[in-house]
Amino acid sequence: MLALPEESRKNGFVARQRNDLPTQELRVSTTPQVIALLRSLVATGLYGKNPAEAAERILAEKLRQLRAEGATEKK
Repeated sequence: MLALPEESRKNGFVARQRNDLPTQELRVSTTPQVIALLRSLVATGLYGKNPAEAAERILAEKLRQLRAEGATEKK
């Protein structure tokens, strides 16, 4: 069983860790269907607060997967 801090258990959420890495903006255009799917994921509460955060989390997760499979080199 995953042990959560007491405050997190009371409120039913776990705060995500602060990103200490510098960030850069990436602009992406997509279809209304993709935006609708991202909104659906946001509604689950597991993919951020808005479609942009959901897209970033999905992209980061997929890149980690590709790296683990050896498709990309860690630099």
